Amino acid sequence: MASFLRKLFGQAASTSLVYENLLAELGVDMHSHLLPGLDDGAETIEQSLGLLEAMQALGYRKLIMTPHIMGDFYKNTPTTVHAALAQMQEAATTAGFADIQLECAAEYYLDEWLGGKLDSGEELLSFGGLKKYLLLETSYMNEPFNMQDIIFRLKAQGYQPVLAHPERYTYLYGRFSELEKIHDNGVLFQINLNSLAGYYSSGAQRVAEKLIDARLVDFVGTDAHNLKHTETLRSKVLPLAYLKKVLALPLLNNTLLTN
Repeated sequence: MASFLRKLFGQAASTSLVYENLLAELGVDMHSHLLPGLDDGAETIEQSLGLLEAMQALGYRKLIMTPHIMGDFYKNTPTTVHAALAQMQEAATTAGFADIQLECAAEYYLDEWLGGKLDSGEELLSFGGLKKYLLLETSYMNEPFNMQDIIFRLKAQGYQPVLAHPERYTYLYGRFSELEKIHDNGVLFQINLNSLAGYYSSGAQRVAEKLIDARLVDFVGTDAHNLKHTETLRSKVLPLAYLKKVLALPLLNNTLLTN
């Protein structure tokens, strides 16, 4: 596998083989953009394999990859997502990857198109088997007017909403009680590990730390789009005290190994 990837990407791409496996206890990453050609993540299968190598070297044994589904911008469907997964699985087998499981779901943008999918009864790309975890994101700047309605309707159809990176929504900054309310109303929270290193902003880092202190984190994810994300995780996040603190919480990541 390593020689194959060195031929594709050069020596730098194989440096992930020396990563420490400090995230091995998580077992599963449930938020990433590794599937090729679907969104703003990996553009090619070669990039997908480079990211896959980096993720495996970090200790992950299962990746649930979650391309964006967003209105007219990312018009992914279960058919296109599963086709990209099949392409990646074939390439990974050819490249010699072993002992890592590849699955897919999606990251749904909370907009009127999602409401339309619920109206039509379209099956959404969830993860966790019968748990039917459904990964959601909103605008970073503007509070969605229909969030409570969408959450209610998702639950009515048997889905368990999971809010992706709640620490990044600036419209909630200074409103931590609102985050607590959302969580108390049955929405699970997934923070991005790179937020712990201030990768997105100092504000996102502060909110992520506060969520950890309040024990309001249910999943952690890489949200990996490129090798810069995995390198930041390896070099800046792994040494942090808050990483150890979040890993000590009763996270649900490793429960996904059996689904």
